[in-house]
Amino acid sequence: MAYDEGLAERVRGVLEEQRGVSEKKMFGGLCFLLDGKMCCGIMKDALLARVGADQHPAALKQKHTRPMEFTGRPLKGFVLVDPGGLDSEKQLEAWVNQGIAVARLSPSKRQARRVSRRRT
Repeated sequence: MAYDEGLAERVRGVLEEQRGVSEKKMFGGLCFLLDGKMCCGIMKDALLARVGADQHPAALKQKHTRPMEFTGRPLKGFVLVDPGGLDSEKQLEAWVNQGIAVARLSPSKRQARRVSRRRT
């Protein structure tokens, strides 16, 4: 599992004030979770940023971003931000804070299962 440890340290710095943060090795890299919900991660030297389904098209229009593909298909709601888009702390903070907001607003897996059961 090769990932940029320097970038991981920078992300940890942005997340240090957040409660409920954990780390998990996933997707061949390192992911950061808030109360069990992924907000961002590191894959090789790129930041995996959670942007949400609504903001996904706009995020892909920004410089230094590309689709996050898993098993050959794009994972909607997530983008990879290459190192050129993470030069400043302000850039990194913007992506990580967007991931925090999306993770905080998304329902837990338990809540999502309850909603889907009600619909059937």
